[in-house]
Amino acid sequence: MERDEQVTGATVPGGTELPFTASELAEIESEALAAIEGALSLAALEEGERGALGKRSRFSGLYQQLGKLAPETRKEAGQRLHEVRRSIETLAAARRQELEAGERAARMRADRLDLTEVFAGPTAGHLHLVTQVREQLEDVFVGMGYEIAEGLEVETDWYNFQALNVPIDHPARSSVDTFYLEAGASDENFLLRTHTSPVQIHLLERNKLPIYAVAPGRVYRRDTPDATHLPVFHQIEGLVVDRGVTFGDLAGTIDTFVHAIFGENVSTRLRPAYFPFTEPSAEFEISCQICDGAGCRTCSMTGWIELGGSGMVHPAVLEATGIDSEEWSGFAFGFGIDRLAIMRYGIADLRSFIENDVRFLAQF
Repeated sequence: MERDEQVTGATVPGGTELPFTASELAEIESEALAAIEGALSLAALEEGERGALGKRSRFSGLYQQLGKLAPETRKEAGQRLHEVRRSIETLAAARRQELEAGERAARMRADRLDLTEVFAGPTAGHLHLVTQVREQLEDVFVGMGYEIAEGLEVETDWYNFQALNVPIDHPARSSVDTFYLEAGASDENFLLRTHTSPVQIHLLERNKLPIYAVAPGRVYRRDTPDATHLPVFHQIEGLVVDRGVTFGDLAGTIDTFVHAIFGENVSTRLRPAYFPFTEPSAEFEISCQICDGAGCRTCSMTGWIELGGSGMVHPAVLEATGIDSEEWSGFAFGFGIDRLAIMRYGIADLRSFIENDVRFLAQF
């Protein structure tokens, strides 16, 4: 097809005009080829190919017009569009092979052992990134007047589930999700705690009110390790019980500590949710730190990322520990320290925390 040919206004067999010009089609093809040739990574190539041929592309818009054309015109237009698509896809495939070969070579260079390197002796270590973030959180809450509470990593079913109003048939109680332990002849069911919420029950049982406390610690679940899950991870749980505590106090607390950790430019919001131990319950979210709330794949184009769960302490939880729910009220919240760390520092995979790669750990 000659690039300077005027397709609109030119007739095809049957005397009908095509809905686009040759120069318009050439411009689309030229821009697409330039984006693909300039791609320096597979992600950039994918983005360029999607911009050229995706559902929202100019090229796709021309394809959508084919259904409105007469059969003889549709055939001619479709053939010309197909030639351009084939040109773009051919170049994209060739560029993909080049980039994949380059990435393989880079991985091989990175994994190569330099046997000429001289060990200069021991160097000073430092705290793991998760520990650093935990201590930063503790400092924030201590500054807000909270105490730091710790609990046992081995708990009974009562503290981990029953006292928290978790139904007997709740899926979290099954051995598929929870690590149960053999404890001899004891009638109690022992387990590795699945969250730090049992610390709340121990605090409530003390009956030393009011309570303003956070409980950071390690928890266990039967999760297969992947980019967003680990079988052993870290949580921090917050509990406030006092006279006249409201949902507004919860929202203000979340807003305060999120700004302390992520800065003043981050936004927060609460979305209705369900948790057995709080009523009403809400998930709290922060504006995506990758796209600044504009929408990206990390936040599923919503502009928001879930940080944790929260809500007003369920009256049944207070009553289970001997506290009068008519006189006292409170709120609780909890979230993963590991996940907060990956959001704050832009880390793609949770497994990086447990691989003990010094090259990764030394960056923090």
